[in-house]
Formats: sequence, structure tokens, C-alpha cells
Amino acid sequence: MSKKVVIIGGVAAGPKVAAKLKRLDPEAEVVILEKGKFLSYAGCGLPYYIGGDIKEQKELMETPVGVMRDPEYFEKMKGVKVYNRTEALRIDRKKKEVEARRIDTGEVFSLTYDYLVLATGAEVAIPPIKAVDLENPNTELKLLDLGHVYTLHGIEDAEAIRWTIREKLAKKAVIIGGGLIGMEMTESLVKSGLEVTIIEVLPEILPILDEDMGILVRRYCQKKGVTVKVGERVERVEGEGGTVKRVITDKSSYEADLVILATGFRPNADLARKAGLEIGPNGGIKVDLFLRTSDPCIFACGDCVEVENLVCGKSAYMPMGSLANKQGRVVAINIAGGSEAFRGAVNSVIFKLFDYTIARCGLGVRQAKEMGYEVEYALVPAPDRAHYFPGAKRVITKLVVDKKSGKLLGGQFLGEGEVTKSVYAVATALHYGATIEEISNLDVPYAPPYASAIDNICVAANVVRNKLEGKMVGISPLEVERKRKRGEDFLLLDVRTPAEYQKVRIPGSTLIPLGALRSKLDTLPRDKEIVVFCAVSLRGYEASLILKAAGFENVKVMDGGLACWPYEVET
Repeated sequence: MSKKVVIIGGVAAGPKVAAKLKRLDPEAEVVILEKGKFLSYAGCGLPYYIGGDIKEQKELMETPVGVMRDPEYFEKMKGVKVYNRTEALRIDRKKKEVEARRIDTGEVFSLTYDYLVLATGAEVAIPPIKAVDLENPNTELKLLDLGHVYTLHGIEDAEAIRWTIREKLAKKAVIIGGGLIGMEMTESLVKSGLEVTIIEVLPEILPILDEDMGILVRRYCQKKGVTVKVGERVERVEGEGGTVKRVITDKSSYEADLVILATGFRPNADLARKAGLEIGPNGGIKVDLFLRTSDPCIFACGDCVEVENLVCGKSAYMPMGSLANKQGRVVAINIAGGSEAFRGAVNSVIFKLFDYTIARCGLGVRQAKEMGYEVEYALVPAPDRAHYFPGAKRVITKLVVDKKSGKLLGGQFLGEGEVTKSVYAVATALHYGATIEEISNLDVPYAPPYASAIDNICVAANVVRNKLEGKMVGISPLEVERKRKRGEDFLLLDVRTPAEYQKVRIPGSTLIPLGALRSKLDTLPRDKEIVVFCAVSLRGYEASLILKAAGFENVKVMDGGLACWPYEVET
């Protein structure tokens, strides 16, 4: 007897379950319920559609050979029945039945199942920001009731934003939230000709990165003409005549005729919760290794679930299209009678911001410390290929390591150069629990057009090993700046050449070129902390060895050198 499988959710994970299941079990009766109009579209492509890189909406919904993934496609090509514009209302686990409603007609109907798949995705986390129309101040409004205030959670949202821009109804845009979606939308709006302001309540943008990396991204955005405000809380959005006009924070006011809420996502687990299924600590549906929920006849996958972070072994929420598709495949195999496990992920993220590529995987320093790890790290700026090869561009690599075990905990990468090979290698190493010693000895392919003789991740690993072995003591540029602001008495020693120093320098730093350092040792104070640096702190490290060999005890190297210094400089 054929299995009856009902899938709730038709964007990423749900269609993957359906397609794979029909390949494995052609006799299965598979039905998809999707609340929205559009099916199986590339949600991660929406910012690029708004920015014009993707010209037509249909490109987001076509197969690689140009066939539209609509209900007719699923029924004729896959043998899957699709009810779009249909909302699942209730799950009766005893009867193994789903009650649903057709949105356009109001018709309510029920479907029985042998197996149910929850692929309900994520929902926008809308903060408690007051919305006021100054022409009707006594009218109670929700934030999205004001015209030209949008989220980015579907093709309908993307079309509305594109329309607002195309009709020249917006010149000044405010993005509330400086996370991943906020950054991707920044480039799209700037390319569309808008003045863009980002407002982030946290101390730094991009909380998926450590602060020392996030501030580098912020400075880069500012160089591109974007206004970035951190540590500001949006309190009110004001409109006139029903359309947004300004955003009010606890510190200032910003004119706006377009507002994007990029305040993050949370798992859409309400249906599962009401059905009595177990929910995880992060609000997502709890599943086992085989993506079964607490009900063995109900599976869940995609942005509505929690999975294990393979680095630390804790439950985590990782709403990524890549994971949704992998999980959909696992669910299909298991419904078809297989025994496929989804063991977890390392939270890998990569995105484009103007000419930068920014990526991360695993844990950052802050996350690792919160989990009880004793942390060491390396911050290494270097070219993405042999420095002498035409087209070489700088990237900054950060590796995070557990001091006690030497286990690799995470990696972060940014710059105009090629970083994908590095994040792929580090994500793989994290998946298999590699140590920093194993990273330093990776046999990474080398040729001048592609890499330096010692690849950047190997260099970063060697820096960490030097720290772990006591050969180097690092200090972050952030901590150096804090020490300067506190007025601490220390020597900031620049060991670059006079020509480099003349071009750009950190205020208050002292120049002694590396080649002259041995002859100037007697001029240096032995009772002060000395922080040495150069362009990237390779010469800084060599200077620290000279100083230590000469008996200087309190010597630190500023991680990343001037390349990672995000504060004021003199020219």
C-alpha cells in the first residue's frame, strides 16, 4: 500500500523532500501545502534580484534548464500534488490528519497522512518598535502598516521593494539591523542609487563575526558611502499620510522614505508547538539524528528546526538554504525506508558586500568563551595568491582555537581577494574535529596564481601555534585602542620603514625600523609594556623576538598590524 505523505512548506526543504521521495518511492502519494503563491524559489537570491544582478523574477523559480517550478511542474514532472495559497491550520496527531484552508476561497479541508513533514521555515523577528502616522497620531499602527516599510521574506517583499525603487518613490533608505540580510540589502540599495543608513542596536554590525572583524566591515561600508550607526536602538518609525518619513532612535533621527527591517529570523514552529511536539532551546522544532520529531510519524527540516553544532555539540539554530536542502534529502530517504543521519553542521556563512567577500564557520571568540573554552586566535592579513603575481588582493584570516586541546573552533575571513577556498577548507576541518597542528600541515595546493607557498590558513595556524607555545603574545587592535583611550602608559612601537611611516601611521606610535632595532635597544624602556607592530605584524613578531632575547619581559604583538587597525591614522 502506498504511503501518504503530507509536506507543510513549499519553498526549500519541502520541495526537496517531495522530489527525492518520488525518486525513491514512485508509488508514494505526496502532497505539498504552501501558504504563499510561489514555490521552490531561491530566497537567497532576493537581494540580488532587488539590486539588478538577477533581471527577472522567473529566474529565481526556474530549474537550471529554464523550467518554471509551479504547481503544474510538480504535478506533471514529479507526480506531487501542490496546494499553494493554502495554510495548514491544525495537526491532529491521533487521527494523523492535517486541517488546511484555501486562502483565496476560505475553503477548509483535511488531509490524512502516514508521514507528515514540517518544512515551515522561518519568520521575521519584528522588534517592538512603535509606528506613528503624524497625520493620524491617535491611530494604532503596526510597523508594517506604514507604506514603504518592508521585510525581505519572500518574492512579494522583493517585488514591493523593487517597485518602490523603480517608481522613484525612495531616495533615502534606512536598514534596521546590521546582520547578514542587512548587509546584503545594503549593496542592493546602494547599487539602486539610494542613500543608505544602517542602524544596529549591538556594539558592532555583523554579530556573526567577532568585533574586530565586524568593525573592519563597518569601516569598509563607510568608505563606500554608507552611514553606519552602532549601539543605537530604534524606538519609533514615523510616517505622514500613511508613508514612512523618518526613523527615531535613542540617539538621533534619520530621514527615510524606505525602511527595511533586517532584524533577523526565528523558527516558524507555532504549528508544531500547538500539536504538542517538542521544541528545542532556541525555539526551533527538536529533531533526532534522522530528523524525526518527538512524534515518530512526523519529520521536520529546514529553517524551522534546530540541529547540533558539530564544533561544540550544542543545539543551534542555523537557517540556511544549503542545510534545508541537505535535510530535505535526509527526510526523504528515511520516509522511503532508509536510515540516513543528519549529524549537524558548523554554521558556515558566506556573502558578498560590494567588492568584499565575507565568510565564517564554527565559533567566534565571544561564542567560544561563553561556552567555557579558553581561547587563542590568529588574525592574519595576507594576499590571496603569491604577492608578486598580478591581481593579488588582500584577505584577512582569523582562526579560533581551544588553548587546552588545540582543537580548531572556528574561522572568519574577509577581503577583496579569494576567500572561498579558505572557508571551505576550514569548514571541512571543523566537521572532522581537526587540531591547529593538523591545519598547519595541510597539503594545500600551491601555484603562484592561486596561493602563496604557505597558504593563508596554514600561516594563521602557525601564528596560533606560536602563541600556544609561548613564542608570541598577541593583543588585538581593539584592546590597543582601549588602552590608548584609558590613558595607559605603554609604548606602541612601529617597526616599519621610514617611508611607510611617513605615508600613514598610528597617532602616538614610535618608529624604530626593524633593521635598526638591535642598535636602539638601550633607548627603550624596560619597565613599560611594549606593543610592536608593522604593516601586517610579521616584522612585529620578529621585533618581539629580538626584544625578548634582549631581556624585555612585557612585549606584545598587535594582531594583524596596521592592516587590521580600524581607527584613526595620520598621513
